[in-house]
Amino acid sequence: MSGLRSLCLSPSSMLPSNSNNSSSIKVTTKPATTLSFSIKEQHQQQQSIDDHLPLPLPDLPSHVKEKILFLELLGIDSGRALSLNPDLRSASSDSINSIVSYLLSKGIHHKDLARIFGMCPKILTSSISADIAPVFRFLYSDLLVPESNFRRVINKCPRLLVSSVRDQLKPALIYLQRLGFYDKESLAYHDTILLVSNVEKTLIPKLQYLVNLGFTRDDAVAMVLRCPGLFTFSIENNFKPKYEYFAEEMSGTLEDLKEFPQYFAFSLEKRIKPRHQQLIQFGVYVPLPDMLKTTDEEFKDMIHKQKAKL
Repeated sequence: MSGLRSLCLSPSSMLPSNSNNSSSIKVTTKPATTLSFSIKEQHQQQQSIDDHLPLPLPDLPSHVKEKILFLELLGIDSGRALSLNPDLRSASSDSINSIVSYLLSKGIHHKDLARIFGMCPKILTSSISADIAPVFRFLYSDLLVPESNFRRVINKCPRLLVSSVRDQLKPALIYLQRLGFYDKESLAYHDTILLVSNVEKTLIPKLQYLVNLGFTRDDAVAMVLRCPGLFTFSIENNFKPKYEYFAEEMSGTLEDLKEFPQYFAFSLEKRIKPRHQQLIQFGVYVPLPDMLKTTDEEFKDMIHKQKAKL
């Protein structure tokens, strides 16, 4: 277990402080519908948790214990959530319930919540009117996402819900469109992560890195349009080591990378190096795309065919 996992609970401490007055905790699933967890279900959930928690739980206020149970019943790692978002300790259960209800009203399914909140626990203490509702308006008005597809987009990138429309999403959309990302459907459903990437700190530096390698700006833009994932790769951990290997060991050219920018999407240790070394071993050459895109069997066949020609 990861985060909770400094919060070790006993069955009694997991029960809400007002458990004598009520036999269930209600988690709102729709504005007019609730899902109730019985005390028996609470103990079953707690037993599952206790199996992984060898240490006793330090004394915590009853409202924090109740919140821990509430989060765990939603399938959320409460320890990790509380660690990443300390404001959860003071947030009321009603406010969290309101956020759950709001998301469900937008088409998010109850089974999606654990992943969404697990990735972005900050959502649980966000303001619906100031933070979350503007994101759905942005999806509808700016990206032309119909309400029936909200779930698909949010599940693709939960970070949308903790991104400022004014300071993050709209500036990113404007910048990307200026580069040539005109397909809003692709941005909404496939390259959503680009919208939550900081323009000044992430997108511009990565484009500039390609220019610094010797590509013209037009060539660099064409490369990210062909392979949007280039905007998601780390300069230090991806671009630099892969380019150094490409230039120094493979004697590759910028023209090769311009034609096949997807090179940077392949693992250096698991795909690029082993296959390049096999080509050296057998003394054959295959184009860069064929070297990397083919399956292991196809690659072996390609080597044998090239070797037979020698």
